[in-house]
Amino acid sequence: MAIQRMDNVGIVVEDMDAAVAFFVELGMELEGTAEVKGLVADRCTGLDGVHCDIAMVRTPDGHSRLELAKYRTPTATATADEPRNRPHNILGTHRVMFAVDDLEDTVARLRPHGAELVGEIARFEDSYLLCYVRGPEGIIVGLAQQLN
Repeated sequence: MAIQRMDNVGIVVEDMDAAVAFFVELGMELEGTAEVKGLVADRCTGLDGVHCDIAMVRTPDGHSRLELAKYRTPTATATADEPRNRPHNILGTHRVMFAVDDLEDTVARLRPHGAELVGEIARFEDSYLLCYVRGPEGIIVGLAQQLN
């Protein structure tokens, strides 16, 4: 038995509007929004009293999606030892990576949405320009521009 596909990556956010605006500016398309609550949500998450808003954004090719979730209840938590500006080498969720046409233009467009370079734009041989930006909620987003 094998998996069929990866449907989406889920990210919990505090500011849904800012997160959606960031990923739409990146080039993703808002597929839809919904409110999720009830017994199925409680059972699936292992939490009691789940009530959250979700937004699904997809890549232009339709193959990849991010599910952004803002919890109304129970309140989303972050521990003191997991700051939003956590380093790139922390255990757990690492980053989300996107191929872009023009890396420098993409970074410039994302800056007004709070994006900050984690390091700097780097050139990998004659193949790629690469960088990581920290987006909303401290999410690390990788960007790659193929040079040929």
